[in-house]
Amino acid sequence: MASPILRFNHKSNVVFSVLVLLCVTLLTQKSGAAEFAISWSVPSASAPHYDQWAENNRFQIGDSIVFNYSPGQDSVLRVNQEDYTNCNTDAPIAKYTDGHTAIKFDQSGPFYFVSGNKDNCLKNEKVVVIVLADRNRNATAPSPSNSTDITPSPAPAGEASPPAPDTGVVENPTLAPESPPPPPSGASPVFMSLLGSIGAFAASSSLLLL
Repeated sequence: MASPILRFNHKSNVVFSVLVLLCVTLLTQKSGAAEFAISWSVPSASAPHYDQWAENNRFQIGDSIVFNYSPGQDSVLRVNQEDYTNCNTDAPIAKYTDGHTAIKFDQSGPFYFVSGNKDNCLKNEKVVVIVLADRNRNATAPSPSNSTDITPSPAPAGEASPPAPDTGVVENPTLAPESPPPPPSGASPVFMSLLGSIGAFAASSSLLLL
């Protein structure tokens, strides 16, 4: 007959392992990257330009843009801002001709694309995509001002200001005690969910140990 202590330890290890796995799952945040497809061709007069389409979408680091076109008849060039404006196709940053070009955004900022056919570019077959900065990056908070200008109140009329005693010793001012920080307004949803899960597993583990 197995010892009750051994059974207790085995069940406790199982419950603890499942609880740890659940905690890791709750605290892990998964972000899916988006993919934006373009039918790459000269836009018709009634169709909106590619730049208008790009302005209506939000591009982030890790997202991809996919150009679909007929290989051998068109291509995609990544260029700088000046070449984008002038439809200069002579010195691109990168050139793609496979007909199904997927480009992943690995940094924030503008990405300029034009058709490899200059005539098509002049007919607005080009697009500029603005990739937003990483939202997880900690922004540097501005440093507070180190000094505050205070204007002293003038002495009443007919009354002279008392002279400051010349003791030759400068005393350090006594700092007022810091007030304790206010309590948090509420627990985060992840923390509350984690507490609920811990409570549920604690109840189930107590049943297993009976």
